[in-house]
Amino acid sequence: MTGTTIDTLRFATAGSVDDGKSTLVGRLLHDSKSVLADQLEAVEHASLRRGKDAPDLALLTDGLRAEREQGITIDVAYRYFATPRRRFILADTPCHVQYTRNMVTGASTAELAIILVDARNGVVEQTRRHAAVAGLLRVPHVVLAVNKMDLVGYEQDGFERIVEDFAGHAAEAKLPGFTPIPVSALAGDNVVDRSAHMDWFEGPALLEFLENVPVGAEAADAPARFPVQYVIRHGEQRHYAGQLVSGSLRVGDRVTVHPSGGTSEIAGIDVLGTAAEVAYAPQSVSVRLTGQRDVARGDMITAGTDVPVLTRNLRAAVCHLADRPLRVGDRVLVRHTTRTVRAVVEDLAGAAGLSVNDLGRIRLRTAEPLALDDYAVSRRTGAFLLIDPADGATLTAGMVDLNHPG
Repeated sequence: MTGTTIDTLRFATAGSVDDGKSTLVGRLLHDSKSVLADQLEAVEHASLRRGKDAPDLALLTDGLRAEREQGITIDVAYRYFATPRRRFILADTPCHVQYTRNMVTGASTAELAIILVDARNGVVEQTRRHAAVAGLLRVPHVVLAVNKMDLVGYEQDGFERIVEDFAGHAAEAKLPGFTPIPVSALAGDNVVDRSAHMDWFEGPALLEFLENVPVGAEAADAPARFPVQYVIRHGEQRHYAGQLVSGSLRVGDRVTVHPSGGTSEIAGIDVLGTAAEVAYAPQSVSVRLTGQRDVARGDMITAGTDVPVLTRNLRAAVCHLADRPLRVGDRVLVRHTTRTVRAVVEDLAGAAGLSVNDLGRIRLRTAEPLALDDYAVSRRTGAFLLIDPADGATLTAGMVDLNHPG
């Protein structure tokens, strides 16, 4: 990749009840030396109060007292840590089916998902659901972490049976592929350091894989997309500010402004207040165009011949996030990048409505055209939210599917 090196990996974790996800995350933080001394001391004291001789590493991630008492994780918790090779943003998502919306939230911006399974139980219904959500969200990389290998004698045959079973569900979910890693979060096998108990496994430990998996390729290689967030006026000049969500822009590039369709040329680029000849995703920049252009917040500037589809008919896969149902005929707001337009729900693939955590399909008719990319091409310009116009509450997360017949 050229331009700014992306050295941060965003990843999400998901697993069924008692698969050991919180312990795995705690082990990852502890063994990578990403836990402050006072945090570790608090965990040690809490573990002693529970009658445990060793620190309960799950307590490093189960931060809410209520969830600690119940022994479950009930929300998305974001953790930040770093190694000498890379920075990490971890979205620790809950495991229960009623919190599917939380996994969608956590994985929507992730470049990698870790799906845990218990080596004793193998692939279960929730594992299949997590694979389906990862496929729906087009997460570029998936790790199948087969946990609790210590409880099955570190047996290779059992691990391989689970991998084979998961492979079928991964194909159904249209995952681009997955990397299986046998681990024991409790004992630390193959989490940060390679395990001496599984010399039959020739792959990397989990942290080693996280440190080396490629990131940022989609944003860098995709066509240039620049949603305008602010218009800044300096005398007669106008600067258009926002985040370049994909591709690159250079001074002198011919560009198109959507939805108007007007064309211009980039006269200047500023990155962090400094003039630059070129900008790369995901930099936040401001650009100047030649001539006087009527460009506003919500417009999208693109370069090259690969332009988004301008349409008022929006078809998408969705996950409903709100407790209130979504029904055919509902009037909503569609928030796509920096643009918000009114719309009506025309169809829900034959269903009368969607309830919280439901996965489904939708067809919308918008009051104004949107410049859309297929979600399979761009997770940034192919994603949107449905908003309740009455109170501004978020209702539904959508992934544009321009090729679906519905």
